[in-house]
Amino acid sequence: MTLDWREGGLAAGLQCYERGEFFETHEHWEGVWLACEGAEKAFLQALIQVTVAFHHLQKKNALGAESLLRRALRRLESYPAEFGGVDVERIRENLRAWIDSLGKSQSHDKLLYPRISAGSF
Repeated sequence: MTLDWREGGLAAGLQCYERGEFFETHEHWEGVWLACEGAEKAFLQALIQVTVAFHHLQKKNALGAESLLRRALRRLESYPAEFGGVDVERIRENLRAWIDSLGKSQSHDKLLYPRISAGSF
């Protein structure tokens, strides 16, 4: 399965993600994830973990958010710098910054949520 971020559940989820609607993002992407196999499935699982982490953070559960971000980062470490139209390296860098900030109980107000699209669509 090719990941197409221009239509269907991935596109709808991406729109929600960009609005900070992380629970809704998870719902859209989970439907696509269920139909995937192999590398695409594991990749989407990592992105879904990111959305759930930020949903936890919105609910003031920093510990749960940090744990999920660590799991997502571990999953993303095996991917190339770009995968499925997504700049994976940029996401990994951003997740490391979030994990570092959450681990030190620092303010993360200035950290941006990882950008999911690579701008290629």
